[in-house]
Amino acid sequence: MNNYLEFNFTISPLQPWNEIMMAELIEIGFDSFTEEHEGILAYIQKNLFDVNQLHNISMFSNEGVEISYTYKEMPNINWNEEWEKNFEPINVENQVSIRAEFHENQNLPHEIIIQPKMSFGTGHHATTYLMIQQMLDMDFENKTVLDMGCGTSVLAIFAKQKGAGKIVAIDIDEWSVENSKENAARNNVELEISQGTADNLGAENFNIILANINRNILISDIPTYVSVLNNGGQLVLSGLCFFDVDDILEVCNEQKLTLKRKLQREEWVSLLLEK
Repeated sequence: MNNYLEFNFTISPLQPWNEIMMAELIEIGFDSFTEEHEGILAYIQKNLFDVNQLHNISMFSNEGVEISYTYKEMPNINWNEEWEKNFEPINVENQVSIRAEFHENQNLPHEIIIQPKMSFGTGHHATTYLMIQQMLDMDFENKTVLDMGCGTSVLAIFAKQKGAGKIVAIDIDEWSVENSKENAARNNVELEISQGTADNLGAENFNIILANINRNILISDIPTYVSVLNNGGQLVLSGLCFFDVDDILEVCNEQKLTLKRKLQREEWVSLLLEK
């Protein structure tokens, strides 16, 4: 198991820069976060960290915000323990509850019970909320679905609860794959879960593709998603800050995707597109 580095970033002013900072850190390999009163704690596997990449992110050259940080190595971090310190049940539009087993049932129409190994992707984050919000009004009945960058597989589980047929869930991270299998069993749903990237997609086509990842990966992979999306199929994207939208839509337009709905929560955006 790889050791992690914990970075304690102090950010002033805090809003909206803490959200933007997280978006930029995701793009250079940071994979989990805890929001603090004066900034954020951010975690990255030690073998993935590059100090030059960190100092080259745009936040450090932004005159409108002051950033300082310290860091320390955290061998064999217990992600469940870190997560349980901060996690509260999530309520999406009074329709979907995302909670841990130790939380009380909120008695909403849909309930997803998870025990993530990573703090990002639990539903706490606005992008996961936005994805679920987009999915509420979509028809999943008997649809073939791909959850790309599945993380905890919250989205795949919700798609199954909404009547989806076959669901493929893929993530590049071994822990996410392992955790997705645990969460699928915990919620009594059947998912086809594997480790990989968009490069591992074969000839199989999908009615709906869910991708809550980040700007750079989406820009690179949208053409691949479109190649395996049925005509009339839907692509739901998030992991995007508001300033990423134009670049994403440029790629989507090149791929002849039509924007059907844009949702925003805090600084984050989700796009629903159709082929």
